[in-house]
Amino acid sequence: MNLYDDLIYRGLIKDISSDELKNKLNNEKLVFYIGTDPTADSMHIGHFSSFLIANRLAKYGHKPILLIGGATGLIGDPKPSKERQMISKEQVLHNVSCLTKQAKDIFGFEVVNNYDWAKEINFVDFFRDYGKYISVNYMLDKDIIRRRMESGITYCEFSYMMMQAMDFVHLYETKGVTLQVAGSDQWGNITTGIELARKKYDVELYGFTMPLILDSNGVKFGKTEGNALWLDKNKTTSYELYQYLINTSDDIIIDYLKKLTFYTKEEIEDIEKKHFEEPEKRYAQKKLAESVITFIHGKDEYDKALNISNCLFSGNIKDLTDQEIEDAFKDLPVNKLEDKPLIDLLVDNRIASSKREAREFINNNAISVNGEIINDSMYIINNNRKYNIIRRGKKKYYLFKKID
Repeated sequence: MNLYDDLIYRGLIKDISSDELKNKLNNEKLVFYIGTDPTADSMHIGHFSSFLIANRLAKYGHKPILLIGGATGLIGDPKPSKERQMISKEQVLHNVSCLTKQAKDIFGFEVVNNYDWAKEINFVDFFRDYGKYISVNYMLDKDIIRRRMESGITYCEFSYMMMQAMDFVHLYETKGVTLQVAGSDQWGNITTGIELARKKYDVELYGFTMPLILDSNGVKFGKTEGNALWLDKNKTTSYELYQYLINTSDDIIIDYLKKLTFYTKEEIEDIEKKHFEEPEKRYAQKKLAESVITFIHGKDEYDKALNISNCLFSGNIKDLTDQEIEDAFKDLPVNKLEDKPLIDLLVDNRIASSKREAREFINNNAISVNGEIINDSMYIINNNRKYNIIRRGKKKYYLFKKID
């Protein structure tokens, strides 16, 4: 399968600027770029889906450049409904530094920052060298601008399109970039860059967009949407990422395998066949989690996430390390572990409403400590563990920590 057909199979092409690009993707070696603005100090799974295109094209001999928008991030890409909240310069600089390191670590390609060239251009030169080539009528015809006209759009937001077009032309001038790849919401910005290059240099640049990856509710991933799965393991642990991926619905699992992994068409078809023979075993979800987590964080992190999941499923919490407990229960409040009988711990920490209810829980095998059912109401937790887990029933967990 050639590159273009593989991209089509995976559902990774939504818009394409020219049919000529198909031949170029299959038979030439292009320099291309894909970018993101530093609205946070980590990328999320939506970025992962998009930036993975860099590795896909690189496998066929194309050269990727990853752009972090230090300049465009100070302006803010127009949202469909309202203006983005401005981010301070200090925060943008911090985010740029974090994203640059993350992009290099995960994807391994050259990373550039558009602030490096934008800061050298004064506004008079910007108007003369770029603004004069694109008409206001052309910009008003773009979908994102049209949708904002009724509610209002500031001149600052309106200028964003020209800044991204300038990036495309600058990278063409300095690095020989002839292709821009982005999510489907960037189509208007891409075509403006193509138009700017055509009018300024009489050359044809190219672009294509990818559909945005959506969650099971049909919502795109992102900070604004409140469903970001961060690529920074300190923000979203490998175990949390594993739990999300392993619970992917059967309706979208094959689509995720196509977009988020490098499994071949034949491998995906084999996974799909095995999965739907016994869907309760979640074979496809396990293959997805293994591929994604290993690519982002490495095999050790995947093994750790798998171990946490297996220990929690089997109840063998005593086999978890302190770090694994922190990863698995990071959203639980931490209770102080005091040297007192279990019945008092349950009442004092509101695991039971009274001593009578606490005794009922204990006598009915509803209370376990580190995976072991405890039937002694006077049992005292006395070990060298940093963390201890009390579980009530099947799903209620309580985290206790020794306080020196």
